[in-house]
Amino acid sequence: MAEGDSPTVARRRVRMALREAREAAGYTQLEVAEEMEWSLSKVIRIENGDVSIAPNDLKPLLSYLQVKDRVRIAELVEDAKVARTRQRRAWYQTPEHREHLTDPLRKLIEFEAEATFIHYYSVFHVPGPLQLPEYSTALIETWSEEIPPEQIKFRLAARKLRHEAVVARAGSLKITALLDESVFRRTVGGPAVLKSQLQELLRASELGLLRVRMIGFDAEVPMSYNAGFDILFLGADGDLSSAVMYRETGTTDEILEDVAIGKANASGPPPPGPVARHYDRYQKLWNAADNEDDTIAFIERRIRELG
Repeated sequence: MAEGDSPTVARRRVRMALREAREAAGYTQLEVAEEMEWSLSKVIRIENGDVSIAPNDLKPLLSYLQVKDRVRIAELVEDAKVARTRQRRAWYQTPEHREHLTDPLRKLIEFEAEATFIHYYSVFHVPGPLQLPEYSTALIETWSEEIPPEQIKFRLAARKLRHEAVVARAGSLKITALLDESVFRRTVGGPAVLKSQLQELLRASELGLLRVRMIGFDAEVPMSYNAGFDILFLGADGDLSSAVMYRETGTTDEILEDVAIGKANASGPPPPGPVARHYDRYQKLWNAADNEDDTIAFIERRIRELG
């Protein structure tokens, strides 16, 4: 366990280790539940990170999963203790937010509070935590016929709190945003709203919080087939063992994590997981996009054009 780790990070490390060990041993979640005399839902909730496992439950589970390294076992037990440390209930854990925010979104917000690096890719709009309230309101109102008013209210409140939290972490958090040129041209909420939003991006850049690059319309690079995704690192940037990805797919959203398990085949090691593939794609697009200086200059021109 790394010194100073939060319960969120420690809990994730335990559940990922358990999932990897279970899959390496070839057991299903149902088989684990039957062996431990637990309900299947308990196993699922532990692996999903919805609950923390007690250290006294962890030891026999590790034995069943054939984890024998004493140092590794001691580390996971310590992590399990940290994971169960009582924390002040966060705003997104209140009953009203649980009702109106999806489970993946609430997990994303929890990870945002612990992330050291966040990488945003977006084709249609400024990423959520970088949005000003006026921009968020105009954007979400386009879905007013599909989203109930009460849910819109809580989503907007959540987005505002996420923005404030991200800005407050300038210095300890680093963000990159890779945005399509249309994001800077699409007048969400009208020219005045977009102008304020672009000025906010410049402010985040000046704070040292944000590095932003634009994929121009004339860029000779294949775009990602995803309209947008977020990749968060809870440890070192590029350390995929600490990476979490969030993406929205139509009317649903999801959290993805790569499990470090798999068998090599005749052609080599197992294929990379979805987070690794998206991160590799992000890096290629980042390198092919306009650099930060050119992007900032473009943003400044757009601000002047908007009056």
